[in-house]
Amino acid sequence: MRIIAGKARRLPLQTLPGKDTRPTTDRIKETLFNMLAPELDNAYFLDLFAGSGQIGLEAVSRGSAYCVFVEQNKKACEVILANMKFTKMDNQCRLMQTDCLNALRQMEGNYRFDLIFMDPPYEQNLETEVLMYLAKSSLLKEHTTIVVEADLHTDFSYVKDMGYQIGKEKLYKTNKHVFLYKTDEVTA
Repeated sequence: MRIIAGKARRLPLQTLPGKDTRPTTDRIKETLFNMLAPELDNAYFLDLFAGSGQIGLEAVSRGSAYCVFVEQNKKACEVILANMKFTKMDNQCRLMQTDCLNALRQMEGNYRFDLIFMDPPYEQNLETEVLMYLAKSSLLKEHTTIVVEADLHTDFSYVKDMGYQIGKEKLYKTNKHVFLYKTDEVTA
């Protein structure tokens, strides 16, 4: 696992050993960042369920101004801190070791994000809880892009009722990226 492009290009990243996290492959990460490229310049990026921190670090390497990582697992947090320091991007990053909803509540009034990426554990509906919270949050800007990495079978038909629209969906072999945007319409 490595940084693919930008100022930290080719730097290797640590990952958490074992099966506690599912690191995004370089090929999928490259596809994701090709789609996000126009939005990265000076963006405030939020990496939820951050794992090793590779997605947020890739964003900062490619020009995002700042990234907040949220991760609950202590060992994963140690890996994120090591990766931040090794890539010399620690001055553009903040790590919050807590659950996502608690972190979101703590950030209210202090941050507004251009891009939010989340890769929650599959089949636990954690993305639903986070999306529900974000729907009423001041953390979103007018045109914030939210990207959810999920199992191929995860249903997102409910998001319209929360005031989101699905902009695009990119399907891979075993998972997908769903790009969500806030609308003014809430049907629930």
